[in-house]
Amino acid sequence: MSSKASTKKKTTTKAGKLPPKATVLSSKTVFEGPLFSVVRSKLREPSGRTGIRDVVRHSGSVVILAVDETDAKDPIVIMERQYRMTAKQYLWELPAGRREPGEEVLAAAKRELIEETGYRAKSWKKLVRFYASPGFVGEWMEIWLARGIKAGEAEPEYDEHIQIVPMRLSVMLKRIREGKIMDGKTIIGLSVYDAQRRRSTL
Repeated sequence: MSSKASTKKKTTTKAGKLPPKATVLSSKTVFEGPLFSVVRSKLREPSGRTGIRDVVRHSGSVVILAVDETDAKDPIVIMERQYRMTAKQYLWELPAGRREPGEEVLAAAKRELIEETGYRAKSWKKLVRFYASPGFVGEWMEIWLARGIKAGEAEPEYDEHIQIVPMRLSVMLKRIREGKIMDGKTIIGLSVYDAQRRRSTL
């Protein structure tokens, strides 16, 4: 969100009643990259005032929680460790990647798991879809649970330097509690999986 838009007062309403939507007066793409674009829109707020907002547009991403459940009490999760320039450090992450425009979400998840880790899975189940930063990023992420996994040869992109590390679920949950895992999609994926396991709904 641009600084001009962020200086405005927020409109609040009572619980159960949604505030009116802003009206888009005009939009234009101000940046077009290989992974995302930035769209600048002029809006008329419900108050009648106008403002400018910049939004990152993206075709969506898939996240894969690939598990070996041979030990049902403490499954093994396929984790990645890679350097992230934006965070300026190595991060623990679940495998993930961009869905190509028009690509089926499950097909994208299967493709990304093979490309990044080499693993394949016998069964797939969608866990959750979420927006990581909906204030100005239009990217959604969809987490898929992959079971019955089998190791294979990875096919990473030329700029991907990924360390694949199978880890116990209990270890990764402990690292979340200790603040050692800072990747949002990974925290959400592991937490949702663990909660559903405890309720035996998977």
